[in-house]
Amino acid sequence: MKSTTRGTLAAVITCVAAAAGAATATPAAAVGTVPVPVPLGGAEKALNVELPEATGELPVPVPGSPDGPRYVEGRLIPERAIPQLPVHGGLPGADLRAPLPHILGAGFDHVGVDAPASDLRTLAPGLSVDAPLTSPNADGFGLPQAKLPQAGVLAPLVQTVPTADLGVGPGL
Repeated sequence: MKSTTRGTLAAVITCVAAAAGAATATPAAAVGTVPVPVPLGGAEKALNVELPEATGELPVPVPGSPDGPRYVEGRLIPERAIPQLPVHGGLPGADLRAPLPHILGAGFDHVGVDAPASDLRTLAPGLSVDAPLTSPNADGFGLPQAKLPQAGVLAPLVQTVPTADLGVGPGL
């Protein structure tokens, strides 16, 4: 086998291996949320007091593919001339733990709030219009007739179900 043939074969095998490795790796955009810690440990040691603990989650929005225009019989311009763009993401989450002075009694010295990131589904507004002409009419020698133009705005959509938990107890 010639050296150029061996080099070409090695390059092809390397490219196939790299493509197979890239197919199994998860892209960074596939991550649903990114954790955001709030470092308060240094201030807690410097001040010699118990400070609240806080962490957060920021969602990564992922755009979807819009539904294409739909052709309807009798209309010159397809329905949904400007389609709605779906975006999937989430609402930010938070996890807070704080010391509580003994207001509620001896067993309740910490309060905690856990609000995890929740899924959010949205659709951008869209537009549906129709031309001021009808489709070709066989009775009018194949010419379209005039009619009133039509325009409609497709309303935006937001769907989510946020949740949160509140807890009070000793040493949360």
